[in-house]
Parts: sequence; structure tokens; C-alpha cells
Amino acid sequence: MQHADFDVVVVGAGLVGASVAAALADTPLSLALVERAPPPSARPEWDTRIYAISPASVRFLESVGAWQGLDGARVQPVRRMEVSGDAGSRMTFSAYDAGVGELAHIVESGAMQRSLWQRVAAQENLELMCPAQCASLEREGKFWRLGLDGGRSMTAGLVIGADGRESWVRSNAGIGAKLEPYGDSGVVANFATGRPHDGTAFQWFRKDGILAYLPLPGNRISVVWSTPETHARELVALDEGELARRVAAAGEERLGALAPLTPAAAFPLAVMEVERLAVSGLALVGDAAHAVHPLAGQGVNLGFGDARVLAALVRDREIFRAPGDTAVMRRYERARREDILAMRLVTHGLQRLFSLPGRIPAVVRNIGLNFTDDVGVVKNLLIRQALA
Repeated sequence: MQHADFDVVVVGAGLVGASVAAALADTPLSLALVERAPPPSARPEWDTRIYAISPASVRFLESVGAWQGLDGARVQPVRRMEVSGDAGSRMTFSAYDAGVGELAHIVESGAMQRSLWQRVAAQENLELMCPAQCASLEREGKFWRLGLDGGRSMTAGLVIGADGRESWVRSNAGIGAKLEPYGDSGVVANFATGRPHDGTAFQWFRKDGILAYLPLPGNRISVVWSTPETHARELVALDEGELARRVAAAGEERLGALAPLTPAAAFPLAVMEVERLAVSGLALVGDAAHAVHPLAGQGVNLGFGDARVLAALVRDREIFRAPGDTAVMRRYERARREDILAMRLVTHGLQRLFSLPGRIPAVVRNIGLNFTDDVGVVKNLLIRQALA
């Protein structure tokens, strides 16, 4: 009977790829993880790329041993969130009111990646191939054959594409993707605040985009301003002091004067839908499988959900089924389609609603915010959904 060189090959060792590899530790499966470059070294400066990690994602990262590797002094719990509309409406979410400890944890991307990297590098059932880059992918009988640019070639019972929005694996597997740019960019930067944030995240739906203050430990925040590309270019071109004044004014001076901690950067925003999440012997996870608007901060949590579900199905498959068996891949696709679709519809719908010009759309959306804030059961239902 023919055997593959590896049971599972994961392409991409970012947050989601490394997490799915870590979730398959301590199994009889032989694993390979292919990555172009190791994560950046730790620095005293705060990352401008941060994530709001949901309680469900925290539990998953704990289960693979990565959460424990984070420096707790650089992790900030979010216990309250204030959402403001563009016509005076306001909605608040409270962990206390919902009966939970935290709504989310704010964590630096680099810190999570380094913790996951240390975890997978220590796995006895995994070969880490780095630096390495894919060169070819083709179906060979019941396996996939993956070639690397250094000349190495290997077969795999399951190839997992975790290589980002421009996924090489997805493209070379012939899986189509529909990418719809928003015409907006996300401007990110970190600031020191004049007043304490008390673990509160703030979000403003403004006429010039969606502004979010995400709390960091101490009197610090990370800012994400999703705004039209022309405005984004203007913001990034400002000197740091003027940018701080603009961001403070846009945030209604809620945290007092702001002082710059990092230069601003911008990245384009888009929504993406793929034709398939999986085919026989191949699955997509993370940004290779979906892209949603960052207004809800759920992109990476969707990816961790992919990793958790796929790893569980591969671990728990019937003994006679290969990791990439068609039935296993179908179960993965069915399990993830609903969550991904729901998040895409919510984030895409909110972005479109708050980008509509005119008085009537403004009245409708602000009445909706106020109504939701007044009806506690609706609010708590939304919180519970976000925590799941």
C-alpha cells in the first residue's frame, strides 16, 4: 500500500497555520510546516498589528500550549466596549452585565506568532521547513505532491493552505476566489493616552470611516481607522504629532491628549469569498479561506475557528480514513461555511450601512444602535455570539 511522505503538510506558519500544526501535536501523524521566514524577534516597542482575541480563541490557544507562552504584562483584557454612531447614538457592551470575565484580550501579533513558533518547533512529529518556498503542486493518485524551490519534493495525504489572502496553495489547487476591494484602507498606529482607558474599547462610526481605539496595557491604545484610501494616504503623510491630534479629535477626546508611540501604516481592505474551503486532500484556513472587514475584529478569530475545527476532525476521524479523505474535507467545509458566511454578512452589511450618505440612512442606523442598547437581552445575545 502506497504511503505519503507526510500525513499533513501545512503551508504557512502564521498565526492560523502554526496553530493548526500545534493542534495536531502528540498524534501519530507525520507533519511538515513550510514557511518562508521565521517570526520577527521580540522588541520593546509595541506592535502596530494587534488582535482582539475572543474567549473561544483563548481557550483554543491554551489547548495547544501557546497562550501560556505570552507575557501577561503585554496582554490587555477588554471588559467594556462603547460603540458610537454618526448622529449621536451610542451602545455599550459590558463583560460584567453579560456575566463573563472579559469580552476579549488585546494581543500583539508578533508575540502570538513567536509563542506558536516555539510550540511547533518543539513538536516531535513535525518537520519545520524554513526558509522554504513552494514551487509546484499537483495531484498524484490519492495524494498531493508539493515541490519546493530548493528542489525538494514530497507527497502529502492532506495539504493545508494557510498562506494568506493571496494564497499560492489556493491558486495552484485551482480554487477560485472573489475579492471585492472596499476602496478603503485601515490606518494603524499606537498612542499613549492622557487618561486611563480602564480596559474599554471604543468604536466610532463616522462619516469618514470607522475609528477604533483598542486598549493596550498601561495608558496606551492601538488605533485602527478604516477610511477611504484618499483620506488614509492623507493621515499616513501627517507628522506624528498632527496625526495624534487628528485621532484624538476624531475620538471626541475620550482619552484626553494622545502622544505617538509608533509611525502610522495603512493596508487595503477587501472582502473575499472562495469557491471551496476544501477539496479531496486539501483544505484552506485563515486568510486563505476568507477575508472580512476588520470593524468587528473577528478575522483572526475566524481563522482560529478554522484551525480548531479542522484539527479536531483530522484527529477524530475514523481510523480507516486518511487525514485528507473526501468525507473529512466535506465535514470541515460544512462546519465552517455558516460561521464564515454570518461574519461576512454582518461586517459587510454594517460597513455598507454606515457608508450610505444622506439623512434617512443616518436616522435608521442610529435608531438601530439606540434600540439595541436599550434592549438588554438583544445586547447580551450579541455578546454571547461574539464570545462563542
